[in-house]
Amino acid sequence: MSSFDGLFSLVESALDQPTAHWLREHVEVPPALQRFNWSEQSLHRVWLAQALNLCLFHTLVNAVPDGRRYVEEQARQGRKVVFDHGAIRTVDWPINGQLPRGRQAFARLLEPLGFTDVRNYPLTKLNMTGWGYRQMDLPEDIAQFFVSELHPGRFSEAFQHAVSRVVGSSLDPLQPEHLSLLNRLSLTRHCSLSEARTLLPALHRAFGRQHGVVHTTDYQCLLNESAEMAWIATEGNSFNHLTDRVQDLNACVARQRELQRPMKDSIEVSASGRVMQTAYRACTVTRELIDAQGQCREHQVPGSFVEFIQRKVDPDNGRIDLNFDSSNAQGIFKMTDSKA
Repeated sequence: MSSFDGLFSLVESALDQPTAHWLREHVEVPPALQRFNWSEQSLHRVWLAQALNLCLFHTLVNAVPDGRRYVEEQARQGRKVVFDHGAIRTVDWPINGQLPRGRQAFARLLEPLGFTDVRNYPLTKLNMTGWGYRQMDLPEDIAQFFVSELHPGRFSEAFQHAVSRVVGSSLDPLQPEHLSLLNRLSLTRHCSLSEARTLLPALHRAFGRQHGVVHTTDYQCLLNESAEMAWIATEGNSFNHLTDRVQDLNACVARQRELQRPMKDSIEVSASGRVMQTAYRACTVTRELIDAQGQCREHQVPGSFVEFIQRKVDPDNGRIDLNFDSSNAQGIFKMTDSKA
């Protein structure tokens, strides 16, 4: 079995065979992965990092019909999507159920996979902070994570109480067995294939909503002050968006508008001029909220979306600019604002 066959067999063990096959046909897998160990006894962390990213990629496109259609259109044109980064939102709050507060719930699993928080990004308008987690073995090849923290302490007391009620019921998808494997992985950078098969489904589950159904009054209280926290209330730590790295963003946008896709009005350009981003508007999903009578009622709320990015070469080092940009990020976050 080749190492790439092994990678998709690992993905299959967490998802299923048709899904693993679909991912193989639609997502670019970096050839540089083959520089690292793949054996049943000694699997380098890059393989587990890539397997997790593929699982998360599929979860998002499965939830965003426009995203799946885009990815399949690219394949019909002979191109696989280049997964640049995914984004999740967390809450920097001590009352977080069984979960560590904020980004620490994800640092504990990303760092053993070789990701490092290389830089933070103030998202001042949103009362949030973003953190760029980059896989240090293959930084240009393995998709990054943009992990943001919302800071409830900057909002009203009523808002803070609502946050406590919402995320205070969070359960931890990682059991002691998983944490022990992650601890050893962080020390050795390797695990067995059997251990990877144990870890991967749990890591995949971590990117979801870990708290219970939210009361309508709490949701409205959060929405009044922060569309981002309202999104977390219904979607939790799910992938907020995934991003295709394209060669010519203007051409990509022109084509998507020609197809009458739900595009953002403008392209965000970083202060350096080297990172350009835009996105589809978030899809609409149906979620239950608990009404004043204690009954679950269905509501239409913003879900996730697909983003497009072009990264130019940094002349200082001759490599593509892997950084994010605070202004860009705040513009992209508006895609899930139901008030916008």
